[in-house]
Amino acid sequence: MIGTIDDVPAATLLLPYFEVDLGNTDGVNTLFSINNASASATLAHVTVWSTWSIPVIDWDVYLTGYDVQTVNLRDILVNGILPRTASAGQDPTDTISPHGDISQDINFASCTGFLPYQVPGVSTNFRAHLQAILTGKKSPVDGTCAGTNYGDNIARGYVTIDVTNACSLLFPSSTGYFVNGGGGIAGNRNILWGDYFYVNPTENFAQGETLVHVEAAPGVGLLGTGTYSTGNLLDTPGEYTFYGRYVLGTAIDNREPLATTFASRYLSGGGFTGGTSLVVWRDSKFTPGASCTTGPNFGDLFEDQIVVFDEFENPLTVTTGGPSGEPLPGSQCTFCDEAQRVDVGGTDGITTNADFGWLYLNLNHATTRDATLGAGYINIAQAWVTTVMDAEGRFSVGFDAIQLDNANTAVSGGVQLPVNIAVR
Repeated sequence: MIGTIDDVPAATLLLPYFEVDLGNTDGVNTLFSINNASASATLAHVTVWSTWSIPVIDWDVYLTGYDVQTVNLRDILVNGILPRTASAGQDPTDTISPHGDISQDINFASCTGFLPYQVPGVSTNFRAHLQAILTGKKSPVDGTCAGTNYGDNIARGYVTIDVTNACSLLFPSSTGYFVNGGGGIAGNRNILWGDYFYVNPTENFAQGETLVHVEAAPGVGLLGTGTYSTGNLLDTPGEYTFYGRYVLGTAIDNREPLATTFASRYLSGGGFTGGTSLVVWRDSKFTPGASCTTGPNFGDLFEDQIVVFDEFENPLTVTTGGPSGEPLPGSQCTFCDEAQRVDVGGTDGITTNADFGWLYLNLNHATTRDATLGAGYINIAQAWVTTVMDAEGRFSVGFDAIQLDNANTAVSGGVQLPVNIAVR
């Protein structure tokens, strides 16, 4: 259903956060899959973003009907190996991207010269650049910075995958990538699905979840006024869409936004000796920009409200905005980047009032960020939360937090604690 984030074939997939240990082949790594739910062939465009939402590398994947492509991020960042796929025009012997009896295999002429990627597809110099900026260091190639330095050698960021009409080097933030109605590089067919998982042989754990599936409204054609209409908010300028900040609030990406407020359980004891952590992606509503001296152009992403409930319903307000939504004196942001992993409990994590309970997370902004959207969306900000629980060296689980709203229907400012939960 358009406007509800659910696990259905979509036009855009979001991997909300990744980690890759660059120095240890048995350290943490992230893998994800791109699947085609249609019998017809398609292209998918993959973009890797830093924790400050700077696009750093992109590539195309050709999928025959019902095809699947698995991506290992360590292969790309360490070994420079991009997925080798090719449409019929670049693969006349059908050996690179073979197709089955009921799967379409066609030619995308725009991919000639792009696909298939050579081995390695990423040069040594560019790998050094990627490894530096994705670990929060200054690039040895161009001196730029793109992410927070956590003092380790783990690359961090997030990934988007869009269904596309042609091979391209454009990022989703580039002019011409989106055209209303899916007529640009990006298309509007809701046919992609996928999943991801983190693996860490050294610590003996793995976690997985479905990718975030973001549908596009396919539209009904041109109206007499010459404007394209999908019959809903997803083509109305000023309304919130997933890529809204990159299309200057024009909604020409036609993609549904995510939620802003979430609920999630946490465990910090019993069998789960490793505790709970939250994988959180947030929309700064700023176009990409950063400086090595001042950091990202959006500053810290102060959230509206975090409340912890123990199992006896006792609330502990961890963070909340002032009367006008601004951060209170001395407050600290909890989810400061656009993509991160944050512990629940412990000395460096979210403060809790018990070992077991649940979290109410209002991740709307506590500082004004309108991103050229309508007045009703000032401070409203889409986000995504995934909960990870583990017992060190024994077992682990991961699942998406419960969505309590949608960015198109979120309430900004003065958010009250949830006091009545309807049971149906």
